[in-house]
Amino acid sequence: MIEEPYRWVEAIANRREYIEHQLAVGSPIVALSYADGVVLFTMSRERQKVFEIYDRIAMGGIGHPGDIERLRLAAIELCSTEGFARSAHDVSLRRLANYSLSPALKAAFEQVYGAPYLARLLFAELGRGDAPNLFLRLDYDGSIQTNGGNFGRTFEEWGVVAGTKAAAERMERLLREEEVTKAPLSHAVKTAALAWSAGHLPLAEDPEAKPPGREELKKHLDAQLAQAAIECAVLERSSTLPITWRPVPEAESRALLDGQP
Repeated sequence: MIEEPYRWVEAIANRREYIEHQLAVGSPIVALSYADGVVLFTMSRERQKVFEIYDRIAMGGIGHPGDIERLRLAAIELCSTEGFARSAHDVSLRRLANYSLSPALKAAFEQVYGAPYLARLLFAELGRGDAPNLFLRLDYDGSIQTNGGNFGRTFEEWGVVAGTKAAAERMERLLREEEVTKAPLSHAVKTAALAWSAGHLPLAEDPEAKPPGREELKKHLDAQLAQAAIECAVLERSSTLPITWRPVPEAESRALLDGQP
């Protein structure tokens, strides 16, 4: 009996190691504020990774397609039910994550005899009026990380998810050097693409190696643009409809990256 708690801890550690290994090859996703709302950006070769959830809420996910789809459908159903029972203004990303998705992910992760979710999610919520945009990262174990605003933390106008912690940290370092909140969509897309490249570029074996420069990131991005499809969408503050989601066609995304009007 004494060994049982230790076996559970060991099982959880093995479970975490397995999931991290599965997620390590995931294509990063970037979401950041710009002058007219929020832009979400990623690149892939096979499947959709960025989705609309509700009027002002979008989601991106890396991991197993089946698990991402299950979580996407659950998020849509929860938001729709809340909006129908109360009102669309009562639907919020914090409620969705804190009271519904996070407990479900935590329970699945800690139940060692069941299958965990192989997914890491990024949510973005377009702020109403003068309220800031909210970016929220939800991990496979139910842990939540937001872009600040609580306990004296200042808001960061972006959010990222990547296959590894080191890749995500590299993306965050780059975005902290940028100022895009008042920038047009073209500049935001270019910044998001550069951040994506920072998260996708293979990590150096030497942990003390110098971080890649912008030229190296641009070179890697150009190489990937020749092989993969761009997936980009926006939550537009200027939309005249309650639904602010607009997918950005790949041709328009590539034109924005090329600096064309």
